[in-house]
Amino acid sequence: MAVLYVNNNGTILPNDSPTIHPGNRGHLYGDGVFESIRIMGGQPLNLENHIKRMLDGAKVIKMRTPSYYTTEFFRDKITELIKKSEIEEGGRCRMSLDRVTGGAYLPDSNESSFYIEVYPYEVNHFELNAKGLEVDIYQDIKLQKNFLSNYKTKAGLTYVMAALSAKEKGLDDVFLSNDRGNILETSSCNVFVVSNGVLYTPGLDEGCLAGTMRMQIINLAISHGIKVYECAILPQNLLAADEIFITNAIRGINWIGGYRTKRFFNNMSRKLIVLLNEYWEKELGL
Repeated sequence: MAVLYVNNNGTILPNDSPTIHPGNRGHLYGDGVFESIRIMGGQPLNLENHIKRMLDGAKVIKMRTPSYYTTEFFRDKITELIKKSEIEEGGRCRMSLDRVTGGAYLPDSNESSFYIEVYPYEVNHFELNAKGLEVDIYQDIKLQKNFLSNYKTKAGLTYVMAALSAKEKGLDDVFLSNDRGNILETSSCNVFVVSNGVLYTPGLDEGCLAGTMRMQIINLAISHGIKVYECAILPQNLLAADEIFITNAIRGINWIGGYRTKRFFNNMSRKLIVLLNEYWEKELGL
């Protein structure tokens, strides 16, 4: 297997030894934002939207980013790592912006540094899960809507605990809800409910993550004549649904097979995953 590499703020290092510096604020305080990016045919997907969300998130947490932090700047850095790590087909990239070292809860500086890592991925296309996922609602922690809700910050302990709870209960994932009981997302994905051929998904104003794959699925659906509504999703809407699927940038679309005693179909999921693969194969010339 080829050696994999990381880029720590401009320095390329093999990832088989420590690469994060002491005092890194992302490590110490979760003081940063990040993006998970799918690679197909050795190329990062949807990069412009990922970079926009990352830079918007950095601005929201009062981190300063240099003007040269552009889509093309990061495309060059990611592509360099992909080639050096000999990832020719499927892969995934994680890119972080951290506030620079110094200070305790109050930072010494609001300047930023970047960190990029790449890994191979077993398939070079988006693949629908063969067996439907089993899910329930996570009750121990409720999501609170605030100005950070739509961004991928490094303060991820709620999602870690939700994922651990799912595993302990023999589930594949769990829904996270707010204090009103509205379903917002899962431990790692946005949520879509299908009823009578129409898609429903929590709106960003509800406080869910502004997922890049969420937006792509919305746009794909609308462009193919499928109606989409952004609205509040309640537990009773899950039980009344024909189908539920979840989305993220790495896995694409996963369909839910069961929520409690309710079983679901995957007709819309199968249709959308074909459209998603067709879109990227055409875009990348694969």
